[in-house]
Amino acid sequence: MEANKISGILSIILGLIFIIFPIFSTAALSILIGVSLIFFGIALVLSGFTALNIVIGVLTILVGLVFAFNIQALSVLFALQFYVIGILMIIAGIIGIFSDSKISKIASVLMIILGIISFALGGFSIAQPIFAAVLIGVALIIQGIRLYLE
Repeated sequence: MEANKISGILSIILGLIFIIFPIFSTAALSILIGVSLIFFGIALVLSGFTALNIVIGVLTILVGLVFAFNIQALSVLFALQFYVIGILMIIAGIIGIFSDSKISKIASVLMIILGIISFALGGFSIAQPIFAAVLIGVALIIQGIRLYLE
């Protein structure tokens, strides 16, 4: 089998695991990110004893500890991403409506609507960490199908 098909199948399986076991998946992902950040921070501190390396390394270790011991941190980060995307989409839609560019007004209104939906998804992610796991699972399944069909 090609590498894309294998990656697609693995992505679909991982996506299904995220959807079927959202609490376990969110906890495992949060711990994995946390441990990775802790090791990265330690490597930064040990790589060179410059003030910048030490400061960034210690901050990375602290963020890693937050992720490793607080599942909610992943949901907050996920929600922050939705909020930023939502704000950018709303701004782009407003600019599209009031500018004289070739962007259609309907596309600009749709951009604003999608920005508002993105904002709502951010709120759901903060309220329920399980929601973030389900969204990650759906994204993995879609990506897996895309990879498999290539």
